[in-house]
Amino acid sequence: MNKPFYAFRYISWIAILFSLLGSLLLFIMGALKTLNAFRVFFLGYIPKDKAHLHTVDIGITYLIKSLDTFLIALVLFIFARGVYTLFISNTTSSESSGVLNWIKTPNIGHLKNILGEVIVIILFVKFLEVVFVNIGNLSWELLILPISIVLMAVGLKILKLNKVEGEKEMK
Repeated sequence: MNKPFYAFRYISWIAILFSLLGSLLLFIMGALKTLNAFRVFFLGYIPKDKAHLHTVDIGITYLIKSLDTFLIALVLFIFARGVYTLFISNTTSSESSGVLNWIKTPNIGHLKNILGEVIVIILFVKFLEVVFVNIGNLSWELLILPISIVLMAVGLKILKLNKVEGEKEMK
């Protein structure tokens, strides 16, 4: 009975492959956004939708957007590595060594916690970008994003998804 389920785990290659492809695409997009920042600084490129901002602010906006894109690319990479470790690899995370040893995925809860933490950071960067672009026209509606960030962070802290079995809880 376990054989069909054991073989079915290889379907997770779909998630691994397309997460890696998405990560690669986002790394390229992040690089292009960084190149746009260079265009703004060195070639005087000013997009029409950002004409109300100073040149430095436009360049910084592109750099913030590239940071956000790189973070999402890293999330997809970490997700692909975690799925591979949990469902395909026959070695435990303690047996693995090498460059990617820092991405230890002992269980699915730990993977969820890593993804949740990075999503909170991405939302924070997005909030920074929104405030930076709309600095002269801030409204109360912008508070929705930081409130949701705080609620997600508190939820992650309450869930404690990263606790590994046998690991002592720090108080």
